[in-house]
Amino acid sequence: MKKHVKQGVLEKQARQLLEDRGVKIDDIAELVYYLQSGYHQELSMDECRYNVNRVLTKREVQNAVITGIELDVLAEKKLLSEPLQETIATDESLYGVDEIIALSIVNVYGSIGLTNYGYIDKQKPGILKRLNDKSTGYVHTFLDDIVGAIAAAASSRLAHSSEVHEEIVD
Repeated sequence: MKKHVKQGVLEKQARQLLEDRGVKIDDIAELVYYLQSGYHQELSMDECRYNVNRVLTKREVQNAVITGIELDVLAEKKLLSEPLQETIATDESLYGVDEIIALSIVNVYGSIGLTNYGYIDKQKPGILKRLNDKSTGYVHTFLDDIVGAIAAAASSRLAHSSEVHEEIVD
């Protein structure tokens, strides 16, 4: 029984942290649509939203969201030790740990997610452009990669379920 309670608490916390940082499910669903609309002619935003929500039920994803956002918030408040503080606050390009956390999300639905993630990380459409704007005063070193990874995983999930013409059982 405890396991299910903890799972519900983790998911609720992850979703709340995304919302608190200005990321809505629809923002991520739009990224899924961006990635998959060329492959699914009748793709709807409802399908995209559904797949994002399914990805967010995975414990690995919840843990990545919570960990990444907490590190961003600590960096914003200047509560990390140097040189980590400066590295995360400036989103130093050679750091890479933010991408490693994102890859833990991407791999939940197979290697196709890696291609989707790489593409969306380079293009930075939609919410990713805003999260990468350094002039806002917010630190989103981890969040931008996490959001892109959730979209990539949801896209992979959608691709897999379309490929076999049935719903994936999580």
